Amino acid sequence: MQLENQKSHELFQQALELIPGGVNSPVRAFNAVGGTPVFIKKANGAYLFDEDNNKYIDYIGSFGPVLLGHNHPAITQAITDQAQLGLSYGAPSKLEAILAHKITSYMPGIEKCRFVNSGTEATMTAVRLARGITKRSKFIKFANCYHGHGDNFLVKAGSGALTLGIASSNGVAATSIQDTLIAEYNNIDSVIKLFEQHPNDIAAIIIEPIAGNMNMIVPEPTFLQELRDLCNQHKSLLIFDEVMTGFRVALGGAQEIYNIQPDITTLGKVIGGGLPIGAVAGQAKYMDQLAPTGDIYQAGTFSGNPLSMASGIATLNELTSENYQQLESLGKRLIHGMQDAAKASNISVEGTAIGGMFGLKFTNKDKSEFNFSKLYHFMLQNGSYFAPSAYEAGFISLAHTTSDIDQTLQSFVKYIIEL
Repeated sequence: MQLENQKSHELFQQALELIPGGVNSPVRAFNAVGGTPVFIKKANGAYLFDEDNNKYIDYIGSFGPVLLGHNHPAITQAITDQAQLGLSYGAPSKLEAILAHKITSYMPGIEKCRFVNSGTEATMTAVRLARGITKRSKFIKFANCYHGHGDNFLVKAGSGALTLGIASSNGVAATSIQDTLIAEYNNIDSVIKLFEQHPNDIAAIIIEPIAGNMNMIVPEPTFLQELRDLCNQHKSLLIFDEVMTGFRVALGGAQEIYNIQPDITTLGKVIGGGLPIGAVAGQAKYMDQLAPTGDIYQAGTFSGNPLSMASGIATLNELTSENYQQLESLGKRLIHGMQDAAKASNISVEGTAIGGMFGLKFTNKDKSEFNFSKLYHFMLQNGSYFAPSAYEAGFISLAHTTSDIDQTLQSFVKYIIEL
């Protein structure tokens, strides 16, 4: 099957003249896989429709937020109703406390939330909060974990920076990253070594409890607990960046799955139901250090935006613990189906699925370089839309069906046969 993408090609040429790289987030440019990005016209349920009216089964879900499926009636209605009452107030609304209450009820370690507008804002605020509380300047992050594009984090970052082969970014001053310490994910000795080198200077450890920006890497059985113990020992704070995993892998996020309580949690994506949002959350004794009750400053014109609040409330209202069993079942169906199809080929498929999040890694059994770009475009041409990068996790929504998964598997089998 060969899809017609003429309109997407024309739109991309226009965008290149007006927008850097023709896109507003680097991974969308298809630099890692080549070719022209698909321009989306609409979305519904588990499907995307491009400007040439091609239909795709969507496995990126706006890179995580779309848990219920696109254009879910409860979310659409909530946004429509709120839009008629106003788009932005610059003043409090009751919706903020309603959404905060829902979040705190699902995540026992969280007592208070501060809403912001993105995951990047959330992680920047979380580190500032940790520094202000501990009166220390250094913090530990993990190589290839991505915490947004704040200057402090663009050292051995994952996600788009990893896709583009950029370990850091031009324009980031050396003084901005001099207090960023890098450890190796799932290597507790690398963390211990940093504490030995800086025993009284580390304000916090920030980590994706399930790494989703270097493909999808799960923590070793004792790793997160060992981080918790080290923070307790050195009076540092443990920050879980659950912008991706919060309400995506379980109602209580990764911290519920692994039974680890961080001091501070960052959230985003799902809690906005598809609209821009972020949140810093944690124990009241820490959160109350933020202005206006404390002296650690954070502010935002659109923070607590009523449209995002309404969308987030509508999303969380729909969720039950059983939903995550359904999501994980579909993810495992996809992974296991690909593994079975590849058994007789020269391709090895490794995968992980937790809740509505999955990771796939393709390697040639003879250790030669695997052509992810070729696979990507084949699947795209056959109606399955994965992230245009081998380093991004994938996402399944509650709108996906076994038929959707099986259709994708049929395309993968066809790819294997045609190799």
